[in-house]
Amino acid sequence: MRSSFTFVAAPLLVVAYGLIRLLDGLDGERGPGLAWTTGHLAFLVALFLFLPLLWELRRRAGEGRFATVTAAVAVVGIVCSLVQISVDLVVGALAADHDDMRHRFTGFHNLPGVDLVVYEAGPVLFYLGLVVLVWRLVAAHAVPTWRAVAVTLAVCVAPMNLDLLPVVGLLLLVGLAPFPRRLAP
Repeated sequence: MRSSFTFVAAPLLVVAYGLIRLLDGLDGERGPGLAWTTGHLAFLVALFLFLPLLWELRRRAGEGRFATVTAAVAVVGIVCSLVQISVDLVVGALAADHDDMRHRFTGFHNLPGVDLVVYEAGPVLFYLGLVVLVWRLVAAHAVPTWRAVAVTLAVCVAPMNLDLLPVVGLLLLVGLAPFPRRLAP
């Protein structure tokens, strides 16, 4: 897969997920249903696209130990996010209505460590790794500072309110796409 595709498609799918999520909540509740499933599938694909994107950032950051460990930490965060989104999809598919969804989620959240690993600390590793890799490229004078600022802003906005996910995706798009094919020496 061409890396330029992932640098555009992953952020755009975050925008799509955010917009679909907003539409899904217009009635005061989110899920289950077509909007819930479609939005979560968009985010699931975005997360899978971030995997080669991270590895490309690692390559462009010099492929050294620091870049490799940073990318690996970010991949762990993506795996945690993939579990979260997969659970959301399964619960949405199985639930008859919103109350049934809430009940099904409670069972999963009651498992020891799930909230910390899958919902709280785990996904943060992805965002942390992404920010560190982009700033590493700035430090190497490989990309302009504004790219890293946009990615950092996206990561700071994300936990504020999930309704801001379209903004997060647009900031990621500004920071990552079109990513230069050739990096400055």
